[in-house]
Amino acid sequence: MTTYTQQEIDQLKMSALQHLWIYQREPSEMAEKGGPPVFVGGTDCHVTDIEGNSYLDCMSGLWLKNVGYGRTEIADAAYQQMLELTYMPAGSTAVPTVKLAEKLAEITPGDLGRCFFTSGGSESVETALKIARAYQRRVGEAGRYRIISRRGSYHGATYGAMSLGGMPSAPRIDYEPLMPGAVHVAQPNPYRCEFGGETPDECGIRCANAVEDLIKFYGPQTVAAVIAEPIASPPGVAVPGDTYWPALRDICTRHGVLLIADEVITGFGRTGRMFACEHWGITPDIMTVAKGITSGYIPMGAAITRKEIADVFVGSEDASFRHIITFGGHPVAAAAALRNIQIMEDEELPQNADEVGSYLLDGLRELYARHESIGDVRGKGLMCGVEVVKDRATKENFPSHVKLGDRLTGMFRQNGLLLRGGDAMNIAPPLCATRDDIDEIVTVMDSVFTDLESELL
Repeated sequence: MTTYTQQEIDQLKMSALQHLWIYQREPSEMAEKGGPPVFVGGTDCHVTDIEGNSYLDCMSGLWLKNVGYGRTEIADAAYQQMLELTYMPAGSTAVPTVKLAEKLAEITPGDLGRCFFTSGGSESVETALKIARAYQRRVGEAGRYRIISRRGSYHGATYGAMSLGGMPSAPRIDYEPLMPGAVHVAQPNPYRCEFGGETPDECGIRCANAVEDLIKFYGPQTVAAVIAEPIASPPGVAVPGDTYWPALRDICTRHGVLLIADEVITGFGRTGRMFACEHWGITPDIMTVAKGITSGYIPMGAAITRKEIADVFVGSEDASFRHIITFGGHPVAAAAALRNIQIMEDEELPQNADEVGSYLLDGLRELYARHESIGDVRGKGLMCGVEVVKDRATKENFPSHVKLGDRLTGMFRQNGLLLRGGDAMNIAPPLCATRDDIDEIVTVMDSVFTDLESELL
């Protein structure tokens, strides 16, 4: 690992402040805190910054470092492909791209089997929206243009994807008006169920029925698709009751509405299954993937369709799907993805996520029992959430002036954890996490919440 002098560190940080737009960070605020942080290395679940400090990454980068940091096997696969072919002539493909599509057809649920490759999650969602609308036209349903999504979900940063879901932490007012036909419905979050469901299953069925009510309100002949994350990823994680997904699948089928499962975050072992849809035994019409497909070693994503959907675009030039992503199916990215998936299978990382994730959830439940500021804990696999409240009985959040998010994030960082604090938090370390890693996470969280409560309660 390269070492840097203090002068070089200062110059790099100043250059970043002058020339970079860093996601969700404002330059003057970063400068006041001595930032931005610059990282130079990583192994398994830990990363090292330019000043030599080591941290346990509790968010897997951005939900994507599934096989962990430092996997030279993936770098070697990408390098070998670079020596052979780095791009393909227009209208053609490459060997690793074909093999990756075949592999995804093998491991995804049901008859999902044709891939449109992209460069990442937002593009995958954008592609799925276009497939859904184009499909409805191909089958004589040109009036179906509405897309139903859920409040509190995040589906990406491109224009169409941004029009879906919606979270207070990602305001969209600068970009309005948004995509026509985007309508929103309740998130099946049992802890804060909009319809007053008292159990996860009751909340799930009420939220699924709300989707059907919305389809009927606008008229099925106007609705192209419903898009939803199997487990919602916004702060805190929302795990639906077991009634939700089977009911949603049935509703979409009965009304001729395509069901899009956004597995950009949940896919590739994150929830203890290769894909989260497997928890409920359903097959969506379109599945979007990215992030874990390469564990973030190189940009890659895909929209994967069932054969019945894909076949509508076969037969003539007029029937073809008119859509292009320049770097979609890039052979180097495909080679990296294949090696990444092989590591997951060889090392049984989805199974590890299931087992170690259960251990994490048990640890979070112990924290819940000890700390009144923890209102709820939930999760599947290594996708867990904690809700932080001022009053557990009323579920009241802390007031904004206490700056809970900044306060917690700083406290975690001082104790060696990269974990974003706030009213609701996500804990999602790499799938190679061990019980020792989980013990470290829970021990630090215990200490931090003890300090927090001494200050604020």
